Amino acid sequence: MKKTLLALAGTAALMSSLGLAHADINVGVTVSATGPAASLGIPEKNTFSLLPTTIAGQKVNYIVLDDASDTTTAVANTRKLITEHKVDVVVGSTVTPNSLAMIDAVAESQTPMISMAASARIVEPVDAKKRWVFKTPQNDIMMALAIASHMASQGVKTVGFVGFADAYGEGWYNEFNKVASTKGLTIVASERYNRTDTSVTGQVLKILAARPDAVLVAGSGTPAALPQKTLKERGYAGKFYQTHGVANNDFLRVGGKDVEGTFLPSGPVLVASQLPADHPVKKSALDYAAKYEAAFGKGTVSTFGGHAWDAGQLLQAAIPAAVKKAQPGTPAFRAALRDALEAVKELPGAHGVFNMSDKDHLGLDQRARVMVKIENGTWKYQP
Repeated sequence: MKKTLLALAGTAALMSSLGLAHADINVGVTVSATGPAASLGIPEKNTFSLLPTTIAGQKVNYIVLDDASDTTTAVANTRKLITEHKVDVVVGSTVTPNSLAMIDAVAESQTPMISMAASARIVEPVDAKKRWVFKTPQNDIMMALAIASHMASQGVKTVGFVGFADAYGEGWYNEFNKVASTKGLTIVASERYNRTDTSVTGQVLKILAARPDAVLVAGSGTPAALPQKTLKERGYAGKFYQTHGVANNDFLRVGGKDVEGTFLPSGPVLVASQLPADHPVKKSALDYAAKYEAAFGKGTVSTFGGHAWDAGQLLQAAIPAAVKKAQPGTPAFRAALRDALEAVKELPGAHGVFNMSDKDHLGLDQRARVMVKIENGTWKYQP
């Protein structure tokens, strides 16, 4: 009996030293499935049910928690996932303020994190803390440039800006302000509102007084409809632009006729079937859309679920390399997984093609965005 136990122990040690030990990989997820960002977080939560439960011969467990769109809860979830569930990687959160607040927790524990929020501040600059952090959504600057270029092509000269009074709105103002002048645009009004506000009359009156050619609403999810609906009620007849933060059907439902004709940048997945045959993301975007709609119904796919899908694609690309170096559940595995994520190259996802590096923890280029128009209550690709 002793010989058998010794033999088994020796085999286990050998497998461990070779990185071949079979242990569960625990993926901790915090999403905003309730609260103001629920229309973003729900499709993300749904998407995790579509991801593989075995990668590189290892069983993968997804522990999904709801942070209710609240920053404090997102941090508490992150610490719980790390300390209680011993996760190998954290995915989340849905929104920028939550994701920024989570960075200290993952850096302290040296646990890799993949955010599903947009701000470049989440991953830039790649310093001692952010070397552990990656993200899947396009940077705001990429989308801001797409909007500014489109505005210029439409003859827009003056712009009214209204955005969330948080990191998302401020980030968008800063990025749009950088590119506006390069396209001959002048921001003539700049207003803020809270995600939970039920009235923006004061802000809208100031924008109307400035008489801009177009208005850019820098919000996300259904709360982004409020300024546009109020402007419409007050008779504003200029052009409307939204950010990629509204690219889901709940926004169309809440906005109704008031959001008809709106322009916005989006990840290619939103209009995958309308993309040209040679678009580099068409095949991978259609793959995600087909799987999501098979599970949750036709027309239910959104860009936000796509960010979760792309986090899953990154893990499927990185885990095989990491398990060759260390056993899941160990600091060495977390470090190996971080290194493998940073080494991902030419990986097609739902939104773009990822090429990570030690200086770029997003890895997307202009192939990751298209312009879209809301037309007859749906999304219309703009070549």
